[in-house]
Amino acid sequence: MYSRFKEYYLKKVCPNILNNKKLIYKNIYQIPKIEKILINRGIGDASQNPRILETSLSEFKLIVGQKSIITKSKKSISGFKLRQKMPVGVSVTLRNHFMYDFMDRLLNLALPRIRDFQGLSRKSFDGLGNYSLGLEEQLMFPEINYDQIDQLRGMDITIVTSAKTDKEGLLLLKELGFPFQN
Repeated sequence: MYSRFKEYYLKKVCPNILNNKKLIYKNIYQIPKIEKILINRGIGDASQNPRILETSLSEFKLIVGQKSIITKSKKSISGFKLRQKMPVGVSVTLRNHFMYDFMDRLLNLALPRIRDFQGLSRKSFDGLGNYSLGLEEQLMFPEINYDQIDQLRGMDITIVTSAKTDKEGLLLLKELGFPFQN
């Protein structure tokens, strides 16, 4: 049983990319695909206030549907009042059906709810076909209730693809329905 978005990828996106005259793919296995989605939130205040960490973990659980991990500092930095192995953020890696469900909610529910949304930047590719975007607040996801959050916190989302170049990655994400700026 495929999710709705994976079915869309297999039935619409793959044939469109395969029939594209600009890129020469001989079979469906050469077409780039999304391998995983990484979602990260850095929380500098987590070392002083553990409640912030708990709320971030619960918000990620609501948004993603999967338990996230706590990232810890690798070394001590006295200027930031940070000791080794203190919590500094929350991270989650999505694969398979969790990835497709999250991408469906991101494109169809969350991004249209951003105020004054002009589209995603084309400059956020890393040179290898992977795309990163930053969200300024968590309220754009319908799972988050406005009354239950204590502070607006953003998150970084990285979409890892099997594309070799940024051009291939852009074509894949455009076919999937990502709203890029012109």
